[in-house]
Amino acid sequence: MIKEVEGDILLSKAQGIAHGIAPGDHFQQGLALALRERWPALAKDFRHFCHAKSPKPGSAWVWGAASGERVICLMTQTESPGGHAKPGPAKLEHVNHALRELRRIATEEKLKSLALPKLATGVGGLEWKDVRPLIDQHLGDLGIPVYLYATYHPKQPAAE
Repeated sequence: MIKEVEGDILLSKAQGIAHGIAPGDHFQQGLALALRERWPALAKDFRHFCHAKSPKPGSAWVWGAASGERVICLMTQTESPGGHAKPGPAKLEHVNHALRELRRIATEEKLKSLALPKLATGVGGLEWKDVRPLIDQHLGDLGIPVYLYATYHPKQPAAE
């Protein structure tokens, strides 16, 4: 069940928070920056993972907070061109593969709920009208609450 909500995804009570990112991203903008500020170890562990595994666009990586939340980094964007800090754009093909991975992760890890933003539409640059059908396709029948943060309101909890 997908439920659109308004509020601050960082205040979500969902067991897993998913977000779009580029392989090797430096967590310097958008939701990634907010996640890094909340959990500094997330960005450090992600950099280590990227150096060790060289993830490709369309894949996913899961990080667990000491408090029990899971952050699922979906590689929706292309790698930084020439190793620059700014990631490349998102591509629908990568979003499609990453959402398939998110579904697999949620099932295997028996997550009880998920929260995600308007994936790949901010820094990623995609149009929401193109991304939303993919979310419905991959997560619509997942059997757990999926909170889609359609409108951001800082420091405001959503009605999940």
